[in-house]
Amino acid sequence: MTIRAALLLAQGFEDAEAIMTLDILNRLGIEVDTISCETSTQLKSYHHVTVVAKRQIDACLDEFYDAIILPGGPEGTQRLAACSHALNWIAAHDHQQKIVAALCSAPARVLGGNQLLKGRHYVCSGDLWQHCTDGIYTDKDVVHDGNLITGRGLGVTFDFAFYLASQLLRESHTAMVQAEHIYHPLNRALF
Repeated sequence: MTIRAALLLAQGFEDAEAIMTLDILNRLGIEVDTISCETSTQLKSYHHVTVVAKRQIDACLDEFYDAIILPGGPEGTQRLAACSHALNWIAAHDHQQKIVAALCSAPARVLGGNQLLKGRHYVCSGDLWQHCTDGIYTDKDVVHDGNLITGRGLGVTFDFAFYLASQLLRESHTAMVQAEHIYHPLNRALF
């Protein structure tokens, strides 16, 4: 059975968080679809790199993936937080107990800003947690609570992605072997 993840992208998404997560999941055999939450599949990242998403969100709304991934980026997360299709799709996945994985500013801006944390523990970048009222901020690099996985930011993207992969694969050994292959010392306390 193929494990599938949707990587939601909006104009201004954080380049490295999105691409590193995509790369690691693909290396571990997890199929990742890049989903544009804009009117075009062509998007510019936070650092003005043009990428072409595989699909547009309007074409995906009746589907469920095993996980939805939200990278950070100031403009990208503000745009995701204002995209009703994205928010409804995230909420539907959450309701179905699919993994919702958010990194950097996405946990606070997209989820917390729309009451989608639902009292769960999370982490985000900087002091954005001070503006969230429906979650419990936890000062760790990666936090897992129920079907919600959050990461502090760019500096922990490897740990975030490998942890997410281990949860999707339902085992950690394969993720650890791949991490060692690309010379990344995993925070083994996560596993």
